[in-house]
Amino acid sequence: MSTSKSNKAVPQTTHAYEFGGPLGTSALTILLPLVCYLTTFLCNDVSGCPVPSLLHPSTLSLEQLKRDAGWPSGGILGLFNIPVAISVLDYYALSLVLQALLPGEEVEGVELRSGGRLKYKFNAFNSALFVLSAAFVGTLVQGSDFFLWTYIWDNYTAILTTNIVIAFVLATFVYVRSFTVKRGNLEHRELAAGGYSGNLVYDWFIGRELNPRIEIPAIGTIDIKAFCELRPGMLGWILLDLAFVAHQYKVHGFVSDSMILITLFQSIYVFDALWMEAAILTTMDITTDGFGFMLAFGDLAWLPFIYSLQARYLAVYPVQLGFLGTLGVLAVQGFGYYVFRGANNEKNRFRTNPDDPRVSHLQYIQTKTGSKLLTSGWWGTARHINYLGDWIMAWSYCLPTGIAGYLIQRSGPGSSFIGASPTDGSIFGGAPVGTKVVQGEARGWGMLITYFYVIYFAVLLIHREMRDEEKCMKKYGNDWEEYKKKVPWRILPGIY
Repeated sequence: MSTSKSNKAVPQTTHAYEFGGPLGTSALTILLPLVCYLTTFLCNDVSGCPVPSLLHPSTLSLEQLKRDAGWPSGGILGLFNIPVAISVLDYYALSLVLQALLPGEEVEGVELRSGGRLKYKFNAFNSALFVLSAAFVGTLVQGSDFFLWTYIWDNYTAILTTNIVIAFVLATFVYVRSFTVKRGNLEHRELAAGGYSGNLVYDWFIGRELNPRIEIPAIGTIDIKAFCELRPGMLGWILLDLAFVAHQYKVHGFVSDSMILITLFQSIYVFDALWMEAAILTTMDITTDGFGFMLAFGDLAWLPFIYSLQARYLAVYPVQLGFLGTLGVLAVQGFGYYVFRGANNEKNRFRTNPDDPRVSHLQYIQTKTGSKLLTSGWWGTARHINYLGDWIMAWSYCLPTGIAGYLIQRSGPGSSFIGASPTDGSIFGGAPVGTKVVQGEARGWGMLITYFYVIYFAVLLIHREMRDEEKCMKKYGNDWEEYKKKVPWRILPGIY
């Protein structure tokens, strides 16, 4: 599935460590899965969000924390469940089958450093429609009791664990296999420019091979990185959201306006990405980064389970925004989209047709490479102004949770938390009859979890911007320095 122009050898270049080098990537390998579990256990329907024992640190004990968090009776081994793991693998297998069988667009990627271009088949949008159509029919027949929604809720932690394990296995597989890459190979396999430092942990995390591919009988050639980028995790994100919608309706008898907004915003984001699937071919993930633990974990575990935090919170504690609240959230989303789409459209129009009346008046710097760097319009306000729009939109995912935090109050028999666990019967053990969800002293503290996405996304965008700056400095040299003088702000005009 590749076309060849040449078999040039890839020049060996030296790249600086990222993410703090071997020490930083080792820490991230531990911390990132830990964050996923912390958000699961410390915001639950066993005791509250956050768990009440954290609100009284002076009397905090490990045993009380484990009871409040619903830690499984089987200990750490209780996080994994073999039947659930098989079900998750079936989901991945279905994704592979749909990629092979459903019609799709055949696209060539950008030219590789070694020469030639890889071919891709894109049909993630069609695959998602197939899966969601089947889920829609099931929901029409069974309502909120449709087995897919209850299965996701009842086995949430085990599903999370399985995806984390898959990320570790995939990262190890492609790392070991990368040592079979030979110069001038006909398959156009090549190492990522920053992925062969010689340090095992760092290269395993960053990704040693640029575009690892495998042949699967009856399926064909699968580009592992492109497959993971938009298929299991992105669709999984929406399936998690919908399972949380179903649970809210099942428990509370209605779907809140806040839940509708979050699910709508996130569904639009995902389906836009799936519809424009071929656009990933020019992203840094595909053209520059190798495929290692960073991308495997980010695509398969972090994205679906962290990005759906707000919907999971609302499944337990619905928030009604009302007309004005809904209007406010829509205004934030609309303004963010205006900045994001306006900036990107301006750049794309200028690139494709500088004489377009909508952009012909814009000022620019003519670089020695032949490219033009805009110094007016959106791109004259900040060098990465589109990231600001992206970050503003991120607030619309979090604001619907309001001033977050809740406590689970129990009355009558069965009020003990012992044995109630995310791995025993429901996502957090299930709330028995006689429970009441109130904010109480937890009010505000839950924002540490429901607004975590905004903080994380800001860090992600700033790191991405720093990588972009380094890349542009190498590409444009003195022209980039001149550009920085004319456009001094990076993302947020007047501040950063």
